[in-house]
Amino acid sequence: MSFEEILKTLGSGLGQFGWNDLLDIAILTVLLYKLIVWTKDTRAYEVIKGVGLLIVASVATQLLSMYTLNWLLDSILQSGTIIIVIFILFTPEIRRVLERLGRSGKAIGKLISEAGNMGVEDLIEDLHKTILRLSRRRVGALIVFEQKTGLGDIISTGTAIEGRVSGALIENIFEPNTPLHDGAVICRGSTLVAAACFLPLSEETGISRELGTRHRAALGVSTVSDCLVLVVSEETGAISLAHDGKLIRYLDSLALRNLLESIFLKKNISGLTFGKNQSRRKEESKR
Repeated sequence: MSFEEILKTLGSGLGQFGWNDLLDIAILTVLLYKLIVWTKDTRAYEVIKGVGLLIVASVATQLLSMYTLNWLLDSILQSGTIIIVIFILFTPEIRRVLERLGRSGKAIGKLISEAGNMGVEDLIEDLHKTILRLSRRRVGALIVFEQKTGLGDIISTGTAIEGRVSGALIENIFEPNTPLHDGAVICRGSTLVAAACFLPLSEETGISRELGTRHRAALGVSTVSDCLVLVVSEETGAISLAHDGKLIRYLDSLALRNLLESIFLKKNISGLTFGKNQSRRKEESKR
């Protein structure tokens, strides 16, 4: 279809445009707006964006006369709509594919450009010392750093904090026998949003038996979102990173600093350098 034909089609359609069409568009707009608002800070938002991209791709392939691709997309969106909804609700793997599609073109807007009165480098140093101190004391900790996928549904399970991220705050939260030490803290940029949050446990059957609930929770939330999760073991004091459904164990001081810099200085997680033994530990954690 040429550009002139598209203009003629649009002109013909506008000539038949009535008040009922306007009402139809208004209702649909309100519904879509409400849906976006309700899901904005949840993992469902990324899924909705993924489905939206499929719809846009379907329209684009029709306008560009890409018939085979258009037929495939239409088949998915029309005849397979109910099946897709069921799989989104009940199959984590498919949900993750749509979430990644929804995240594919989005720039990271939630990471901090500065950490309030405390400089970024000072914040990294503060957290680095605190996490190493928790490790030496064998104080269990579970710290989730939200990335592109909103974790509003998980945040709602905990206690709202809305405080500036600092080593002292994190150390006080995870101090044994305090009200909020159980569960995870959720950090959104430079803000510690909530504490004592419940994370979904990993259903992976091949996880090492020596891993406890904290590690399974870290793997669980990293499987259904793109967050980065730091775990300090209460039994051994070992520091681990969960990301994309994988666990890297026994992070040393240098690896921990690299990770914190990747979070607060917007470095790519794939470019991180870990200790020489950590690739092996990563594979061991799967068994």
